[in-house]
Amino acid sequence: MRLQLNGDWVEGVAHCPSPNCNERPQDEQVSLLVIHNISLPPGRFGTGQVQRFFQNRLQVDAHPYFSTIADLRVSAHFLIERDGAITQFVGCDRRAWHAGVSRFAGREGCNDFSIGIELEGTDELAYEDAQYQALVELIELLRRRYPALVDERICGHSDIAPGRKTDPGPSFDWALLHALLRERQGREGS
Repeated sequence: MRLQLNGDWVEGVAHCPSPNCNERPQDEQVSLLVIHNISLPPGRFGTGQVQRFFQNRLQVDAHPYFSTIADLRVSAHFLIERDGAITQFVGCDRRAWHAGVSRFAGREGCNDFSIGIELEGTDELAYEDAQYQALVELIELLRRRYPALVDERICGHSDIAPGRKTDPGPSFDWALLHALLRERQGREGS
């Protein structure tokens, strides 16, 4: 997969625009990347329900769980499915509604300065190699446009909303992600 940015939308991925976004505060720069997980219904993959959820088109009668989230208005910038397929919902220069009540490095309201990436998964189930590969490629692309996205500013939802959120969970391999990022930077640097 070879991704490119065209403005604040990525070429080479599916686009599924979400209405659940707005403008970032004036002069706000992207300086944080937040990794989440999602599956709809919980623990089921490849259903297309995440896309419907982020577009406010979730059919409440399709699964009992959906009635508990039907009124939520949320989005992320990206979703990476189990096979590594990427969908973009919100332009990177806009504020997606993924972090909720959150804090990073003393700053409240992480949606203002972050990009949110959802991985199709659960806290307990290992993520797929294809997801890590797609995530690394996406991060490297985003870093070219937003150089503040250094390793120390890539975190999980649980890091910015402790006690409220647990994703991406203990099944996410942070050491693997950072090793893959170093490996890729080494290849691109030589």
